[in-house]
Amino acid sequence: MNTRYMLLPARDPARIRLLQMPEDMEEHEAFRCVTGVIGGVQDASSDWDWEDVLDALENNGFSNVEFILGPELD
Repeated sequence: MNTRYMLLPARDPARIRLLQMPEDMEEHEAFRCVTGVIGGVQDASSDWDWEDVLDALENNGFSNVEFILGPELD
């Protein structure tokens, strides 16, 4: 089966995240799951950080993928 990824955009390029999606999850289901998990973490704690979100996403089958963002194009 093909590996599928989800890009979490951010205004600050250093905060862009790439996730590997669970194999058994459809794209629309993954989007709903990720937005729900992020919202749940934000509601649970006012001082949340990316590690809190990542832990919650990993509990739902997602995994963080390290990547290198290319240079800014003019």
